[in-house]
Amino acid sequence: MTIHPPSSAGGPKDPAFEHAQALRRLLHQYNHSYYVLDSPQVPDAEYDRLFRELQAIEALHPDWVTPDSPTQRVGGVALSAFAPVHHAVPMLSIRTETDTDASGAENFDARVRRELGLSPQDLPLEYVAELKFDGLAINLRYEQAVLVLAATRGDGAVGEDVTQNIRTVGQVPLRLPEDVPPVLEVRGEIYLRRDDFEALNQRQRDKGDKTFVNPRNAAAGSVRQLDPAIAAQRPLSFYAYGLGEVTPGVFAASSHYEWLQALKRWGFPVCEHTSLALGAAELSAYHRHIANLRDSLAFDIDGVVYKVNSLALQQQLGFVTREPRWAVAHKYPAQEMLTTVQAIEVQVGRTGKLTPVAKLAPVFVGGVTVTNATLHNEDEARRKDVRVGDTVIVRRAGDVIPEVVAVLPDKRQPGSPIFTMPSLCPVCASLAVREPGEADHRCSGGLFCAAQRKQAILHFAQRRAMDIEGLGDKLVDQLVDQEVVKVLPDLYRLGLTALAALDRMAEKSAQNVLSALEKSKSTTLPRFLFGLGIRHVGEATARELARQFGSLDAIMAASPEQLLQVPDIGPVVAQSIRTFFDQAHNREVIEQLRACGVHWPEGVSIHPVLSPLAGKTFVLTGTLTALSRDQAKLKLESAGAKVVGSVSKKTDYVVAGQEAGSKLDKARELGVPVLDEAGFEALLSQLAADQPAGTT
Repeated sequence: MTIHPPSSAGGPKDPAFEHAQALRRLLHQYNHSYYVLDSPQVPDAEYDRLFRELQAIEALHPDWVTPDSPTQRVGGVALSAFAPVHHAVPMLSIRTETDTDASGAENFDARVRRELGLSPQDLPLEYVAELKFDGLAINLRYEQAVLVLAATRGDGAVGEDVTQNIRTVGQVPLRLPEDVPPVLEVRGEIYLRRDDFEALNQRQRDKGDKTFVNPRNAAAGSVRQLDPAIAAQRPLSFYAYGLGEVTPGVFAASSHYEWLQALKRWGFPVCEHTSLALGAAELSAYHRHIANLRDSLAFDIDGVVYKVNSLALQQQLGFVTREPRWAVAHKYPAQEMLTTVQAIEVQVGRTGKLTPVAKLAPVFVGGVTVTNATLHNEDEARRKDVRVGDTVIVRRAGDVIPEVVAVLPDKRQPGSPIFTMPSLCPVCASLAVREPGEADHRCSGGLFCAAQRKQAILHFAQRRAMDIEGLGDKLVDQLVDQEVVKVLPDLYRLGLTALAALDRMAEKSAQNVLSALEKSKSTTLPRFLFGLGIRHVGEATARELARQFGSLDAIMAASPEQLLQVPDIGPVVAQSIRTFFDQAHNREVIEQLRACGVHWPEGVSIHPVLSPLAGKTFVLTGTLTALSRDQAKLKLESAGAKVVGSVSKKTDYVVAGQEAGSKLDKARELGVPVLDEAGFEALLSQLAADQPAGTT
């Protein structure tokens, strides 16, 4: 690479000169990764910062500028795997307005008016305002209305022939109406919708392949696949926004907007958010409007683009170096930035979910200063291989929680330990459990864990559980935040004075809550079980547990094998129940609740393990004279059997009453044992006689 000697102001070792050389090398490296390898090493904002730094040095020392400086080029170089395409009209990039607020539009308008020699009294200029898509620029060449060539931007002068891959993009017309110019080059953006990007990455994960960092990276990688069949599997989209070479004199247009309308008529997709704007005020309004829409768009953008609408004025303004004077990109605050991971902490949510969180060196991204980024779960943290001390790309878009999207492994310190989830809850030291097939670890100390305190109280107090009227979100927030209630039994130790002292709690309201608490002490075993908040134990499961075991002590002592005998309880639910009651914290809270007077009528166990009908499947058909259908079903379920509505090879017995129909025929066809009403009553009588003393 040829370097001009430094000016007389500095010698060969001038630090600014050496810094400029280093910036050029670094930017060339980043350009190669971004444009050629489709694997960006740094966020756009970091690249832009370094680029502006080099521009500033070269502005102070024009004789240091080299012909191959990144400031003198548009982008990358063509891949050798693709045939080179020389653009008839160079594909130039456009200047970026550094101010991300309304002043960016005002600066551009003022600069254009100044270069056109307009005074403040002259009428405002008309512009076209467009979205700045985050994809891959493409040039489509049509000859005699047929697509003959599609090329990437490349270095602006020479791109890559990707025609076969672009033919797979459904939004790119292969043939145009006959009234188009004989030669028509249409320029636009190949991009991936966000939902298509997520689906593509999921397919990559399912295959065990590397995922893409962002939609732009994925779109570029898809366009530059050597195998068009692979490109065809990628759900690419396209928007048209400009022109290259066009046969003159065939279509008369005086403005850029007229051309866009013509492209739309000829079958090209033009973004519906493209708009005309009069003067700086309307440009600023457009910038604000799109900022509000940005997060709801189906695709990524990093700003908007303003173009002078008049083609005559565009020609008058001309170009400077690598950029047209008549257009500018007005960006939004960067959504991705570089920072370092200072620590990885594990946070416990209201429901007991453990989430690893990267503690970051503060960085301004997405319009706010970010110090934390979620790593979601252990698998995600391992997949991205995030470690303490790493340099990472952090992303924040709109109200989305900031997340680490990629690590720069070449900047990693040697010996950095791999992250692992703790085996105990970092808040209460209860066992941290990851169930089969689940991505998340969860704290098993739900009744004791301080992180879950509010959620545990609200669940316990809800109408379908202990039904403590008046104990809502706002009151629970105060009770917990002021440490009046630390564990569930503290609810039953509340006094009138402490309650009445809380915000918006008059003495009458406090007394109502105390009355509701007193009333809730008398409950049922299913309600109490449900109120404990055991994972996977809903109201129906709580009822089955109470019916099968009869008492809380029997449930707490049940083995996983015994729990599996309860209808609709599988291995995951059985283990969840066992893990909950194995925590000493949880058992202590239950004993304290009992000591506070919480009680319920307890029955006796039906011992589903001992029942000869446990796990058997019955079908009832016809009319029974001694029992209703519901009564018969209840007796069978109480004995551990399962009652279903249709007969199959898995059916153990069919009970046939009077006027039994097709189900009886099906049973006989399959050889399923059939009991008439007398046989059914004999079975129930024998079952009752076989029960051990003290059971039902």
